[in-house]
Amino acid sequence: MCTLPPVECHARRTVARTARTAVLATSVVIVAACTLGPNFSRPVPPRVERYDGSDVLSVASEGQQQTLSPAIQLRDDWWTSFGCHAIDMAVDEALTGNVTLEHGEATLRRSEHLLRAGAGVFFPQVDVQGDASRQRFLPLRTGVEAPASIFNLFTLSATVSYTLDIWGGERRQVEALAAQAETQRYALVASYLTLAANVVNAMIARAAYSDEIAATREMVDLVREQVHITEVQVAAGASAWSAVLSLQNELATLEASLPGLEQKRVESEHLLALLAGMYPEQWSAPALSLGEVALPGILPQTLPSSLVRRRPDILQAEAALHVASADIGVATAALFPQITLSASGGFESAVLHSLGAPAGQIWSVAAGVTAPVFHGGALWFQRKAAVDAYNESNAAYREVVLAAFAQVADVLRALEHDAQTVEAQSRAVQAAGEALRLIKESYRAGTVGYLQILVADGQYHQARIAWLQAIAQRLQDTVALYAALGGGLISDS
Repeated sequence: MCTLPPVECHARRTVARTARTAVLATSVVIVAACTLGPNFSRPVPPRVERYDGSDVLSVASEGQQQTLSPAIQLRDDWWTSFGCHAIDMAVDEALTGNVTLEHGEATLRRSEHLLRAGAGVFFPQVDVQGDASRQRFLPLRTGVEAPASIFNLFTLSATVSYTLDIWGGERRQVEALAAQAETQRYALVASYLTLAANVVNAMIARAAYSDEIAATREMVDLVREQVHITEVQVAAGASAWSAVLSLQNELATLEASLPGLEQKRVESEHLLALLAGMYPEQWSAPALSLGEVALPGILPQTLPSSLVRRRPDILQAEAALHVASADIGVATAALFPQITLSASGGFESAVLHSLGAPAGQIWSVAAGVTAPVFHGGALWFQRKAAVDAYNESNAAYREVVLAAFAQVADVLRALEHDAQTVEAQSRAVQAAGEALRLIKESYRAGTVGYLQILVADGQYHQARIAWLQAIAQRLQDTVALYAALGGGLISDS
């Protein structure tokens, strides 16, 4: 009991009430700010300085040198580095008509809408309800001896409810939805990158098949001419029939290879139609030769520490790891009590025109607490399962990173070996061409027969086909490098 003057006692009681209110408000804020579960942090980039024992790429063949340079930025339209209008047009068609991209964009929009729907939990839930009914009421059910009554009842009410996110479970759920949307966004970017790489590879392969078919047909004509000359020699008794049979076998082998090459070219055209979202008969194949595709000379050099911030598949795995981290918080919050506040108010009347009169006003205010007591260990083991899912996602992330680094290392070495192969095949073509020139001079001098020219010409065409295959492989491995480095669709951040 206060023994001070009334005014001072009132002041002290006011200060005490204010202090208690401040302490309570502070406690509520502290509790409300409590978010259970781990706070997600981005994985640390691998602490390696190179993809391989040596990332220095500076190789030249046929006067074409490829060099890695950190001064060259990885562009999002990297395919234009090949300087081929037909390739640029094919990629543009695919990016605008591809069905897989359409599917990915729809999936991303769905994830973003689910995120916005999930964020609604942070706001009070307001519902309005109107009812009209005719009832027969029997007072005997309440212990009153009275006749039954029949009446109309009109109700108009509104309900407001709000769940206090004390333990942060709802916030973690929205965090998981946001990370899921990020997963879909990076999956879509990865689809863009894969699509562009597939289109460029298919165009290069189609050009290589066309050139190889042309060279093979020239060889078929040469061998067919050899067969005719040898048959004349056999008829004159200057050669054995076995020589004709040997040449016929070679001719049949070459002719048998043409349908296979034609089929591969047709399949590449059908693939390009599919990637462009068209039916095979709708896609027109532009004429293209490997000679129209330029080899990029200066390639972008990306540090290993920044690769994990550029490749969409790595970022997708990182976003999935974020989802698993947030799910731990959701499962942890489920172990604790949940508090729900609700209020409702409205009007009731037996006559419709008097609905809304003060005499028919009804209202209620409530607060509910739901605390898990016994669920047979379900909630506890659900949290354990969420932790296991996080560990699983963490291992999957590291696996994706390792595979990405191995892919870059493989491509860098492949480009080095491709240059060596092209250089060797170029020497073979030059040697075969020089041999053909010398034999032609000897033929004009009358020291060799025409058949030897045909043989040398066939060897030259065989060397040229191998050279075309090496050129195509070098171009496709260059495409693989752009794709392995992330394609420039995501800037390092």
